[in-house]
Amino acid sequence: MRPHAFALATCATLGCAAIGCGGGMPLLHPARTLPTGEVRMATGFSANVATGGLANGLNNARNEAATNGSNVPGPPGTDETYARGALVAAAVAPGIAPFVAARVGTGQRYEGGIAYTGRGARIDMRKAFDRGAWSLSIGAGGSFLFYGHQNGGDLPNVDLGQLRGYGLDVPILAGWESAAGIYQAWFGVRGGGDHVSIEELRSEPKTPSLGAPPISLSGTRWWGGGLAGLAIGFRHVHVALEIDVAYVHIDGAYNATQASVDGVTITPASAVWVTF
Repeated sequence: MRPHAFALATCATLGCAAIGCGGGMPLLHPARTLPTGEVRMATGFSANVATGGLANGLNNARNEAATNGSNVPGPPGTDETYARGALVAAAVAPGIAPFVAARVGTGQRYEGGIAYTGRGARIDMRKAFDRGAWSLSIGAGGSFLFYGHQNGGDLPNVDLGQLRGYGLDVPILAGWESAAGIYQAWFGVRGGGDHVSIEELRSEPKTPSLGAPPISLSGTRWWGGGLAGLAIGFRHVHVALEIDVAYVHIDGAYNATQASVDGVTITPASAVWVTF
């Protein structure tokens, strides 16, 4: 039943893509991998908080929109302040989101997983090295955004409903597990990059548009930081908590205006695990 259970978990994960919002992409798994054929389901919530220059960039754009209304961002190439806010809204997406994931042990301390949170999905594979109660795992993940599954956002003329993107990340975790797995703790480093863009997509030959097409945006985000997590439970059920902190740099263009912005994101997350 375990392969079927993992298939059902995957379907459930992708089925949640109908819920579009912000949120980060936490790991919410320990350093130790699952035994061969064992499956872990997780469901919970994550948040993504922008601080420093990221928060300032977004707030300045919101203030400008409150003052000028739908007239923002003005002629192409003229409003760097609004461009910075647009890049933060698209690449960071501060907010709260559901978290749904499934993981399976594939043998020889390898483990694969799929997770959905907020606006996209992440698929990963990792390898663990165990020494007593301690483990070290190294992995790599690829993520992508669900095109057309987000609302328009709160910045006028930044149409997040047309957003699409992809990214890669590499996490390295160390962790400890108590006898019988009642307590599990992990910490580590994680870094990556991703690209987002907004533009009108068509599957049919071009015809006159009903209304103006969205203002184009293209941005690349590089990020790196640390994380720590804890899970407590017994036998097949655990409650897990994790917090990720990362420094973020975004370069890109919005409305033919080049801009860059830096800051720190904080991503707290929590989930209930069921292992079988």
